[in-house]
Amino acid sequence: MVKRLLNCYASDFLEMNKEELKQSIKASEGRTILSENIVSTAASPGLTNSEVARSVGADLILLNGFDLLEPKVNGLDSKENDPVRRLKELTGRPIGVNIEPVDQQALMNEDKLTISKGRQAFKETFDEAENLGFDFICLTGNPGTGVSNKEINKAISVAKESFKGLIIAGKMHGAGVNEAVVDLDAIRSFIKSGADIILLPAIGTVPGVTPDMIYEAVRLCKASDVLSMSAIGTSQETADPSTIKEIALQNKIAGVDIQHIGDAGYGGIAPYLNILEMSRVIRGDRHTLARMAGSNAR
Repeated sequence: MVKRLLNCYASDFLEMNKEELKQSIKASEGRTILSENIVSTAASPGLTNSEVARSVGADLILLNGFDLLEPKVNGLDSKENDPVRRLKELTGRPIGVNIEPVDQQALMNEDKLTISKGRQAFKETFDEAENLGFDFICLTGNPGTGVSNKEINKAISVAKESFKGLIIAGKMHGAGVNEAVVDLDAIRSFIKSGADIILLPAIGTVPGVTPDMIYEAVRLCKASDVLSMSAIGTSQETADPSTIKEIALQNKIAGVDIQHIGDAGYGGIAPYLNILEMSRVIRGDRHTLARMAGSNAR
């Protein structure tokens, strides 16, 4: 058996394979925090956003805007030729990357944003995610990119051919596409295709997504032995701490395994106090302090 992630240090993550990391998250009973970070900017000079997130209790780090074909992270030496493994050394945490399955035929609600090939879902980018040493990938869409549930499902199968880490799949908002954000049939297809973690919008973030809808989606995940993750991807990660506390508690009640907090703060990361408050709400000061203080040398 593995340790619950709540009690893991940097050395534990070095030994974990995909299934062990998944079990470690599951064993933590809803007390895992994922911080999404923009890689092209930094909240503090001389540091990566990932290091800032880790310092206030983030367990998992998700890189956003990372070009897999031209890998760079602000805050690392520009000559760094192995940025993901270096980031793991600095944070002592599992690192993942957003990869976006763009639907060229999607019916859009807004103007479509064009992103680089290195951020999109192709066999080439999944190969590079494996080569660079990412622990997980997240198949989802940024605002206006035209990512659809149909293309997310296709991308899961392609990813599994070459990527050996955990696969997160789903939508935290519409990504500009005119379709349901929470679609149980789409979730069933993601699970059937081999997703390890289903991404859902956090309760209180997407209009019309009710608690009952999230409860039902989480029950579906648990029945299939798949994990679930709620996401604050609507810039509400920059709201006041009381809003973060309410969202965090509501999604813990819903039973999600991981709580995601987005990157819309100045510098490309949620305000550090909001990451800290989310941690305090879902696991209390005892575990929050342990996650913050545990040295990477352990």
